[in-house]
Amino acid sequence: MGEPHNRQYARQCLELPDSNVKQRQMEKQNQTQKKGVDCDSCRRGQRRFPMGKFPRMLHFLIKDQVITEKQVWVPEIASKDLLSCVHTEEYLNNFINGKINEQEQRRTGFPWSEGIVRRCRYETGGTVLAAEVALQRGLACSTAGGTHHAFPGYGSGFCLLNDLAVAAKYLMENSTCRRKVLIVDLDVHQGDGTAFIFKEEPCVFTFSVHCRKNFPLRKQHSDLDISVEDGLEDKEYLSTGTSTHFKAHLPWLLETFHPDLVLYDAGVDPHWEDELGRLRLTDQGLYQRDLYVMKTVVSRGVPIAAVVGGGYSRDIDKLALRHSIVHRAATQVWRECGM
Repeated sequence: MGEPHNRQYARQCLELPDSNVKQRQMEKQNQTQKKGVDCDSCRRGQRRFPMGKFPRMLHFLIKDQVITEKQVWVPEIASKDLLSCVHTEEYLNNFINGKINEQEQRRTGFPWSEGIVRRCRYETGGTVLAAEVALQRGLACSTAGGTHHAFPGYGSGFCLLNDLAVAAKYLMENSTCRRKVLIVDLDVHQGDGTAFIFKEEPCVFTFSVHCRKNFPLRKQHSDLDISVEDGLEDKEYLSTGTSTHFKAHLPWLLETFHPDLVLYDAGVDPHWEDELGRLRLTDQGLYQRDLYVMKTVVSRGVPIAAVVGGGYSRDIDKLALRHSIVHRAATQVWRECGM
């Protein structure tokens, strides 16, 4: 387990949002896929990335009455100017205009297409929207996001644009008083791109809990890294009795760093059935994890925006339901905290 980098934190006053109406944000990709954006070249590149999970997730959330259509907010596409707060001009030009070579495409896992560019830009816009809604209402969840392996100058590991970094940078810089953002990343894979982007940024604290022997092979240094071993199950993962588990650190981070916003990557790839994970969490374990994170943050008056993160299965419906766990937990938090 890594140790947090030394930083001096200035105490800041936090205010609860005036209006707390639960919102759920939907990605524009659900519409663009119907217009032919989900092209053949994209599908060929998605042998292991289940793109169909995103619209199915929204379907189940509405079908199971977790949300209503009125609670769905649609984002704007992320502009090149917005993306440039994190990504280099050269990379954005190559990515948007289809000048990504074969080696770079293999590194990301996707062949280039106009459809994948459009989808990723809407996904990033969705994370920014979720963060903005959270600042207004206290809590918001996206139906996508968590592309934490993307670096400023290249994509990697199914991540082409770093939506978490763009949202954090945008909200940090577009405020009268520079906001402080805590990124809590509980995806099974380390958020290496995010850690690299903010390694020298004192207003962003990166906290990652991930499987030590999983991708990426070369880890970056987050402000706080917790590496866990293969096969970890619910009881041990959710334990408070050891310093190697996230419950021992989250309250301390909130009390010392004093964030104005928390961005939460609720990846479901720690699940025991996940094809690219190596941990043994159950649906109930993921629910208790998400419940704890959001309740701990909200109870301290800190806004939180959640993204769904990674999750891999050939059973799209089962995976979509698994990704909806964070939204179901958010509903409980909303009710219990009187939001």
